[in-house]
Amino acid sequence: MTSLPLPTTAPVSTSVAALPLIGRTAIAAIFVLSGLSKLAAPAATIGYIQSVGLPVPQMGFAIALIVELLGGVALILGYRTRLVASVLAVFSIATALTFHSALGDQNQFIHFFKNIAIAGGLLNVVALGGGAWSLDARR
Repeated sequence: MTSLPLPTTAPVSTSVAALPLIGRTAIAAIFVLSGLSKLAAPAATIGYIQSVGLPVPQMGFAIALIVELLGGVALILGYRTRLVASVLAVFSIATALTFHSALGDQNQFIHFFKNIAIAGGLLNVVALGGGAWSLDARR
């Protein structure tokens, strides 16, 4: 009886190693851009938060700004990637449920499922980590 050889890990090509960085950057872009738009128009964001009836809209604004900007940058850099991706996934689901739950409105329907899709991509990052081109890989 012959035994089968054990699988070996082939070296990862540079282009394949870059894919997690490209994916993290693509997902993070929406958070960074959204954070920057909030920073540019805080009154509009606070008004939108008030319009859905959330208490203390200024605190909601601050939390959203921190999560989106710091979380987005941390995701791009691959810093504490799994934790950051988890926080952003929860944030995406929470904002879908809070701000885009009027599923009878086609625009809100699309935004709701866009947020759910983003959360799905982030959960893949949670499962797979930041990859070779991340600050996590340097530790």
